[in-house]
Amino acid sequence: MDNMMTVGSSGTQTGTPQKTVGQYLFDCLKLEGITEIFGVAGDYNFTLLDTLKRYNGIRFISGRNELNSGYAADGYARIKGISALITTFGVGELSACNAIAGANSEHVPIIHVVGAPPDKDQKEHKLMHHTLMDGNFDVFRKVYEHIAVYTAVLTPENAKIEIPAAIRISKEKKKPVYLVVADDLVTKPITAREEPMSPRPMSNLKTLQAAADHVRQLLERAHRPAILVDVKTMRFGLQTAVRQLAEAMNVPVVTMMFGKGAFDETHQNYYGMYLGSFGSSEVQSMVENADCIIAVGMVWADTNTANFTAKLNPLVTVNIQPDMVKVAEAEYPNVLAADMLQAVQKVGYKGKGLAGKLSFPYDQVTASADEPLMAAGYYPRFQRMLKESDIVIAETGTFYNGIAEVRLPSNVTYIGQGGWGSIGYATPSAFGASIAAPERRVLLFTGDGSLQLTAQEISSMLYYGCKPIIFVLNNDGYTIEKYLNVKTEDQKYNQIPRWSYTKLAEAFGGKAFTVTVRTYGELDQAITRAEKECAERLCIIEMIAGNPMDAPEYMRRMRSYMEKQEKQRSQK
Repeated sequence: MDNMMTVGSSGTQTGTPQKTVGQYLFDCLKLEGITEIFGVAGDYNFTLLDTLKRYNGIRFISGRNELNSGYAADGYARIKGISALITTFGVGELSACNAIAGANSEHVPIIHVVGAPPDKDQKEHKLMHHTLMDGNFDVFRKVYEHIAVYTAVLTPENAKIEIPAAIRISKEKKKPVYLVVADDLVTKPITAREEPMSPRPMSNLKTLQAAADHVRQLLERAHRPAILVDVKTMRFGLQTAVRQLAEAMNVPVVTMMFGKGAFDETHQNYYGMYLGSFGSSEVQSMVENADCIIAVGMVWADTNTANFTAKLNPLVTVNIQPDMVKVAEAEYPNVLAADMLQAVQKVGYKGKGLAGKLSFPYDQVTASADEPLMAAGYYPRFQRMLKESDIVIAETGTFYNGIAEVRLPSNVTYIGQGGWGSIGYATPSAFGASIAAPERRVLLFTGDGSLQLTAQEISSMLYYGCKPIIFVLNNDGYTIEKYLNVKTEDQKYNQIPRWSYTKLAEAFGGKAFTVTVRTYGELDQAITRAEKECAERLCIIEMIAGNPMDAPEYMRRMRSYMEKQEKQRSQK
């Protein structure tokens, strides 16, 4: 690789002065295809940022705070496969904790680099700012031991070992890692100790064979098998292998809430979203009556199983995880998902495909032009507007639940934070996605409550020339929270101040196309206009909900289920 031959941007050949810790770090990140690093400047990371400024091929993308920069790095990694974040010690890294924990929960690889106080001051246990004033400089790394999959303190002596090791672990586990480096060590030459490359993980062939034989027994008796696709299919790059399996077996394929976007929803074998008792009863019946389920990358969490109303018969389920397989009650460790998918394909099962033409919840665009905006009418309009290769980001909340059932065109990247569910994630994540893929159209669907947590990143979008189309659902508060609390009425804590959302761009010193819409006719016009305007500038469409408590069908069913549960509890 040519960037390994130069020192920063100076063009000096190898064999001259040894690379510094900072230069070597950026070389390693550049090799992974990282062309932007997110973060916020702070005095303990100045040397890192000065080194980066002189470095060719990676630019620093400054966020409005470290939390948002972490979310942006998460969105970027979901597009490009991996990302990096630079914060300062203590105040900066703790601000980013939420984003890093979220990346861990959601299997997103982020290399988090922290600039720390000078090595000499640390060794003397001086009381330095951004610390707990106790001379302990290891306390924040210890915090990160619990939310990152690997942590290391970089020195000139260990940089060549620790940096590649951290990146390898991040890529293998699809989780964030943490590297801290003292400000004065960044420009020190590294000592040339390099560890041999660790062997890539491989399947245990005997165990793989045993698992494949077990699956063959299940499939030989099966008449109604189905494939269930979930989130780790996306995170571990298994989409193509799953599609090939679906085409070879010719059986129905469903996706779960977290795994939306992992399987082409226009594919002839796609049957719909499996959303337990809160989604389509047709899909639920097909999945729960299947006599063999091939589940790929499944996460059996509350918000992914419609409050655990999803029911799979474990005795006919093949649970394929990234590095192990469970067939019925038998576990097969050290089996890689890619190998297992190939082995299942070789079993040679041939199904009959899907009987008849399926309909999807939002296929029909209904409601007349002058009616107020309600979920039943605007989701079909979103479905109609989506194009191939769009990036769609749905905020945790009302939109996340509604867009789950919008049928996506081919090659759409869908981003949602279903597992961690941190409100405010989507806006900075959309910023990160816009930076990662400037040539693609980015559509952000967020609520008014969520936007108020991280609205500053619209400023960053404007500053860096990003042009997403932002839909803000103004339903006067945290509607998702109102649905989730079935115990009390009129919750003051779920109310929010009223903002002029269309004036945000102006307040942030940028130019945007902005409009407020109240009816379907106005929404249709705004979408048509935004589709043209987004080539030139950012667009904000504020949608005033016809009824603040209106919600997609999924949320209504969830609410009714929770009310029944609460009633049963109170009667005990």
